[in-house]
Amino acid sequence: MKHVIALDVGGTGMKAALVGADGALLHEDRRPTGRERGPEAVVATILDFAAELRAIGEQRYGAPAAAAGVGVPGVLDEDRGIAVFAANLGWRDVPLRALLAERLGGTPVALAHDVRMGGLAEGRIGAGEGADRFLFVSVGTGIAGAIGIHGRVDPGANGSSGEIGHVVVRPGGPACGCGQFGCLETLASASAVGRAWARASGDDPMKVDAADCARAVESGDPRAVAVWQEAVGALADGLVTGVTLLDPGVLIVGGGLAEAGETLFAPLRTAVEERITFQKLPSIVPAALGDTAGCLGAGLLAWDLLSTEVSA
Repeated sequence: MKHVIALDVGGTGMKAALVGADGALLHEDRRPTGRERGPEAVVATILDFAAELRAIGEQRYGAPAAAAGVGVPGVLDEDRGIAVFAANLGWRDVPLRALLAERLGGTPVALAHDVRMGGLAEGRIGAGEGADRFLFVSVGTGIAGAIGIHGRVDPGANGSSGEIGHVVVRPGGPACGCGQFGCLETLASASAVGRAWARASGDDPMKVDAADCARAVESGDPRAVAVWQEAVGALADGLVTGVTLLDPGVLIVGGGLAEAGETLFAPLRTAVEERITFQKLPSIVPAALGDTAGCLGAGLLAWDLLSTEVSA
């Protein structure tokens, strides 16, 4: 059975699958990224995991994977297949595509940003299916986006498109790791909401998170409501900037904060609508694929690579 390897590398864990031509997940597996052991060990873990997946596919389906799609965090040079930098993994200028291709015996490898890969899946087979243009925004530890056009995700001229989390929405606001102040992700990411709720409630910041804040909002705690309103307002400002620039038909919101459901989406839709003037209001919908989006996107990326090679 013809299949591809899909590998989604995160800051703490890796999710992987063997994906059939129909998009079915034939085999799934997970393991820790092991970033505490250093960047060289992380790269070795990725290569070992990919080789193991290749062996499983060959044993079960009679032939090795036809291609591999791999998503990683951080800054990428997708054309050259280099993982330029990832703060949470500690690596710099890793020729990851070449290393994977060598370890996989020459198997073609596609390398992409993890959020753009998840956005590809959501846009093509998830919440944005059928939309010509969509904007996918993941609101988790940080905030990042994927710009979808005609079923594909645009990486930008330098591989860094979609960094909506670093749009300044509150000039002079909290310091961001990127060097700016008042970036969207310092105010509206799940981690930012968790920190704000810890300050407002007086609880240990190591023991509370955004989900706790959401539950307090649902119970009517005025402190939580104030924290939530501030975050939703900042998020709406960032999303309206994206809508103004990109004119998407569908705006898909995923990540940890989106797990709050209508506690997030009801006020967010209202806040975005209040800020819209001349722009066309897009549908604002939750992501549909959950934590399988990355693997599904990696599989789509691998199949796309094969179809490109055939057409060439």
